Formats: sequence, structure tokens, C-alpha cells
Amino acid sequence: MIKDLPPHVLVLFGATGDLASRKLFPGLYRLAAAGRLPKHYRVIGSGRRSPGTDEEFRGQVRTALDEFVKDVDEAVAGPLLERITFVTSSADDGTALSAAVRDAEDRLLEDAGCLLSDVRRLLYLSIPPSAVSGTVEMLAKEDLVDRSRLVAEKPFGTDLATARALDVVLLNAFEERQIFRIDHFLGKEAVQNILALRFANGLFEPAWNRHTIESVQIDVPERLTVEGRGSFYEGTGCLRDMVTTHLCQLLGFVALEDPHAYRESALRAAKSAVFAAVRPLDPERVVFGQYDGYRAEADVAPDSDVETFVAIEMWIDNDRWRDVPFYLRTGKAMAEGRRTITVRFSDPRHRWLKPADQGVPAPNELVIELADQPRIAIDVRAKRPGPDMDIVEGVFRLDLVCDVPDADPLEAYERLILDVMRGDRTLFIGSAEVERLWEICQPVLERRPAPEPYPQGSWGPQPAIDLPLGGWRLGNHPPDRSLTS
Repeated sequence: MIKDLPPHVLVLFGATGDLASRKLFPGLYRLAAAGRLPKHYRVIGSGRRSPGTDEEFRGQVRTALDEFVKDVDEAVAGPLLERITFVTSSADDGTALSAAVRDAEDRLLEDAGCLLSDVRRLLYLSIPPSAVSGTVEMLAKEDLVDRSRLVAEKPFGTDLATARALDVVLLNAFEERQIFRIDHFLGKEAVQNILALRFANGLFEPAWNRHTIESVQIDVPERLTVEGRGSFYEGTGCLRDMVTTHLCQLLGFVALEDPHAYRESALRAAKSAVFAAVRPLDPERVVFGQYDGYRAEADVAPDSDVETFVAIEMWIDNDRWRDVPFYLRTGKAMAEGRRTITVRFSDPRHRWLKPADQGVPAPNELVIELADQPRIAIDVRAKRPGPDMDIVEGVFRLDLVCDVPDADPLEAYERLILDVMRGDRTLFIGSAEVERLWEICQPVLERRPAPEPYPQGSWGPQPAIDLPLGGWRLGNHPPDRSLTS
């Protein structure tokens, strides 16, 4: 057990939802299995509708563990499930929840022999954006703010005005240091490895600028359709769901200046400087798409114009990145599920070195695959063996030390839940970042492009495929030999 973590009461709003089943309860299980949870804790699930008795709710949690953890160890699952209960609550009535939290704290005081001031509350809002304000006001009314840390899931509002209004509600109840705006992409080992790749290696950082880089692509296609999340997508759409959060945060990591330290203030300042330099989006350089069959999904309007796909050209107006386009793409029901960053380098234009096939040489590209086991490859050119100075393409693969002795990797939600309990906000998002990203995207919200239809299993609408000069790395390139062979 981690002895330095104080006793905790964890309250999971939306505890019967998809995120809780797929990520939150499996994450708690894995933290328990690794001995990373506090020695003394209780978990209270909450929502508007009761799943039945506590035993019935525990049965639902156990079913989720069986599905998403697979080999469940009873010695771990049993004690975890025993500490889980469910209490109904709503924005209008949090009386039962308040009583349940205080009852759980009383039990922790008996078990741990500590003072009430030592007990922490972790309040996790896995609920729709429209429900956040009312829930936060209920928490303040029920006096559940003290000793609490509040975890808010994206999207943070639905536009600039609602983001600012939400921030007012949050800060009326909680101090900024208590608020953890979570983007699970930042908890991924592969994303954090972008910082190590850039700043721990003299090979890359000197070339990480407009003098050597032609363009950058951040490409996060998904095979899945909305899969029963039609109601959520109708109220959110792909831009709010993915671009203002995940993809822009990836852009921040790729483009930031040296933060000089790995801590909250330094990393946030470096990202904020990048976002301050990002030019507001030009709707003429944004493509929306909607996959064929979306309107037939459950809870989707038959005439819906909600986008399930977005491709964007972005520009960063600072000394490092001026005139270098950043292309962001993401969508549902696409040909592959990937998380790929492609750094395309400028052609050195030494024409006396010609490809063996006399065609136009493909550009050098550094390809970062943000899978659970991160992979990196660089397309290079080399001399073809033989009597002539003919140039052929090769691939330089980087082994990212997948088998490091004593390695202790965590899944993204595990890492971030643990960081909340520790009070570490380094990998969480500040309110200034949220507002600035909405400012950048606001022109598109005001002048929404009409969604272009695209077939399921494709790479999106043709205008999006044509957006980057030279095409996308994924789907518009020769077979992706760098990461599949």
C-alpha cells in the first residue's frame, strides 16, 4: 500500500454510465491490485436513477470488471466491491448523498484512527456538460466542498460563453487548486514520451522548428461509430468532443517551448504560450463530415447536421512555427483506429541525389504512434547497393525501451486518478487553456461548415483528404511500412 495517501471517500457521479464501466472501476481495481490506493477508502456511486440495492450495484461493477479487466483476482476484487455503495442524487436533492459521505467518513475515522481533517474527498463528475453546473451547486449547498478535489470531464462547456459561465460556477464553489479538468490523453505514457523525445535528445530538438519542418499532422481516426452515444453526440459533436480537448492538447505537447521543469506551473505556462500564439481557425480551412448511417443511430435526429468528423488546418504564429501548417483530423467510423503524429521534414533539394525509380521522392517523416506501447519511426533515404548513386527509401525504427527492468506503467485513467489523490495537477488542464482553446475554435462554431457525407470505413470526405499539401500520412500514403512491419 502507498502509506502516504490519506483516507479517501471517492464519489463517482455517473457511476452506472459507460465511462465508469470501461475505465473508472477497472482503473480503481488495477490501482488496488498494484497497492496504489489508500489503505482506508470508500467508494460511493451516484446518479439520478438507482440501479437497485448496493448488492445489485456491486454486481454491475463486477460485470464491468469481468469484461474490461478479464482475469480478475478475487483477493483484489472482493475488498474493493465491499467498499462500494450507491446513493441517488440530483442537482435538486443531494441530501442522501451528503449523509452517505458523512457516514463513510465516520467509518474511515474508526478504521484509520485519524482526524476528520485528514480525510479527503474525491468528487468525479462523469456526467454530461449540461449537468455539471447544477451538480456543483448541489455540492456547495450540501457542504461537500471542504477537503474535496473535483474532477471534471471534458468538454468544458460547449463554447466560449458557456465555458466562462461554467468557470464562474466552479470557482464560486471550489478554489482553482481543488479543480482537476481531466483529459485522459495526457495520462498516456506515449503522450508524456513526446516531451522526453524532444527535450532529452539532442538529435531532435535542434531540428524541431520551421527551418526544417514542413508540416505536422495530428491524426486520431476511430473505427467505432457513436455506438449508443447518439444523444451525447447530438449535443456535442466531434469538434467539441475531440478537437478542443484531445487533439489541441496533443498540439500543445508537440509545439511547446522548453518548460524547463516537469511540474504544473511550468508545463501549463509552456502550453499556454503555444495556445496564445495559435491563430483562430479559418472556417474555410475546416472540413466537417458525417458518416453514412449516422442519422439511423439511436437518439439521433433524422435530419441531424451534427459532425462526426473534423479536419482542420491550424497555424502557430511564433518564431518556432511561423508558416508551418498543423493538420488535425479525427472522426468516427473511419478506416482504422490510430493515434498518429507525423512530423514532415522539408526536402533538402539536393537534386543530384535521385531516387532509383526516378519518381518524386517521398518526404522524410518522423512518425510517432501513440499506442499503449509507443512506437517511433523515421523515413530516411539511403544509397541503393550497386554501381550507381541511386537513392532508395528506408525506415529507421526507434526502440522505446518497452522492456525496461522495474518498469511500472499505468493506464491513463489509473495515472490521473492517482494524481488527483496525490494533489498533482501537472497533467490536468487550467481554466486559461480552456478559454483560449474555445476562442481559437469560436469562428468555426459561429460559421459551421456543412458536414460532408463519407462512407463508413473510409478516410473521410474528399475535401478533408485533399486538405494537406502532399496528403495525409494515414490513408493517402504508400503502405505504412514504418510501423506495421
